[in-house]
Amino acid sequence: MNEKEILKKIEDKFYEMFEANGRKFFSPSRINIIGEHIDYNGGKVLPCAIEIGTYAMAKENDFGTFRLYSLNTLSGKEISLKNLDFDEKNGWANYVTGMAKEIKSLGKDLKGVDCVVYGNIPTGSGLSSSASLEMLFGEIFNNLFNLGISREQMSIIGMKTENDHLGLKTGIMDQFAISLGKENSAILLDTATLDYKYIDIDLEDNILVILNTNKPRSLVVSKYNERRAETQKGLDILKDFVSIENLSQLHTLNNYEEIIKTIKDPTIYKRVKYVVEENIRVNEMIKAMEDKDYEKMGKLLDESHESLKNLYEVTGLELDSIVEGARLSPYTLGARMTGAGFSGCAIALVRKEGLKDLEEKVKNYYKKKTGLDGEIIISNIIGGPREII
Repeated sequence: MNEKEILKKIEDKFYEMFEANGRKFFSPSRINIIGEHIDYNGGKVLPCAIEIGTYAMAKENDFGTFRLYSLNTLSGKEISLKNLDFDEKNGWANYVTGMAKEIKSLGKDLKGVDCVVYGNIPTGSGLSSSASLEMLFGEIFNNLFNLGISREQMSIIGMKTENDHLGLKTGIMDQFAISLGKENSAILLDTATLDYKYIDIDLEDNILVILNTNKPRSLVVSKYNERRAETQKGLDILKDFVSIENLSQLHTLNNYEEIIKTIKDPTIYKRVKYVVEENIRVNEMIKAMEDKDYEKMGKLLDESHESLKNLYEVTGLELDSIVEGARLSPYTLGARMTGAGFSGCAIALVRKEGLKDLEEKVKNYYKKKTGLDGEIIISNIIGGPREII
């Protein structure tokens, strides 16, 4: 469905449920070009917002409740503003109650909301449908109730929703990338300070392509929290040898290789080594983008994937296979997984003239290796959440 068809579908359901029309909203999803799993280690990341995302129609109500319906799950929830605590029975609506709870904790007044939601983000793709939903409701609340919350603050509210409300130990990157997205630009975000700047993306005759493994999500939450604990352990060990606040500061030290060798646990050593090297790759990617050195950009994507596979161990058969399939095309400059890993998507930098060859190589190889059907997604880089007028 295109945007017009999606909005018509939402509008019809909204009128059926509430016998009224509401205001229309959209929130994008995101990819991360490079800088994976280092947003919770104080590193610099390079994400951008993309045009697939989450749509809604919403209006204020006088009942003191959230009356919510998802066209994806064909399920509705009615939740009182007096009870915004996490409830497993609320499913996806916990992202809404978490956002509302965090906003109310800032002293902001919220009222009841009627809302119908639909997202065209592939299920389990790792393109951050949860952060898209959070920033969608941030935009809805901000606009319906004139809250005046900045996009930077809204991204922090989204992270707190996941950390404190849902118990997911995520970093700030997803919410920030979506909330502050800019057309044809990536965001170079320092996750330790939240300083950021926009980096123009001019790929000339090349294009970033999303490769969806279509593998059902599994292990992601438990392994994500496990990796976070492992890197924290590495930081605790190294603090006895060097004065640092986060692992990403290590790469600025000339003797960082000697420093991390003090870690005797081979698993913790690999995790820390990955964090340091990925930070270096982010800086190298910025220079390559500025120089329009597309061969170097592709090489960095390849190196990042291999490091995620061998040092951080978050890829798996499906992600490795879809990346291998992409590399079979002579038009592919480089490819790597994006997101938390274990399932979801990879990205590839490809010459536009070779899109058909890429699709054929990926689908055939991936099917042979995994038995699954891979999907090629083209999605433009766009701005952040908005009300659709």
